[in-house]
Amino acid sequence: MTVLLIAGSPSERSRSAALLDEVGARLRGRADVDRLHIRDLSPQALLLGDAEHRSVVAAAAQVQRARAIVIATPVYKAAYSGVLKVFLDLLPQTALRNKVVLPIATGGSPNHMLALDYALRPVLQSLAARHILPGVYATDAQVTLFPEGTRHVGLEIAERIDDAVEALVHEIQRSPTTAVFESVPFAQVRFNV
Repeated sequence: MTVLLIAGSPSERSRSAALLDEVGARLRGRADVDRLHIRDLSPQALLLGDAEHRSVVAAAAQVQRARAIVIATPVYKAAYSGVLKVFLDLLPQTALRNKVVLPIATGGSPNHMLALDYALRPVLQSLAARHILPGVYATDAQVTLFPEGTRHVGLEIAERIDDAVEALVHEIQRSPTTAVFESVPFAQVRFNV
């Protein structure tokens, strides 16, 4: 099973990316982990909504291959990041079909906690996510970034990430992979009434 970790921060180093790294560390040995940093996609393609640009096509293919998605974003003005919004807008309408999604967000205060449920969750549902797990929200005070590139995650958030990863792995394992069957022309369908 492949889990795609999507970093939705426009910054190279961010608290939301640090939490995503924590998830990746907990998944080590339990799942194949792939990463996508939206800030690495072509800015021009994102700005112009060019879904055919090679960087956007490659990123959409990563989403398609994954069995589960973990999306991390900073919260600005009670909403998820603009680069994440643009990327999600470029995905096909059913890009998250049959996928389990774990949303993660960070913000300056607890006042923005509901952005996960009221801003991000509806977009994930509109992309046909099979199951969206309860999200993890952390304030800036709960995730410390140090100049040398290390981080410290508070105990409460570390425990919530542990629980979220366990729920993610459990949900992936309990759901069967969706089989794809060849189309059958209606004229060849046999049935009795």
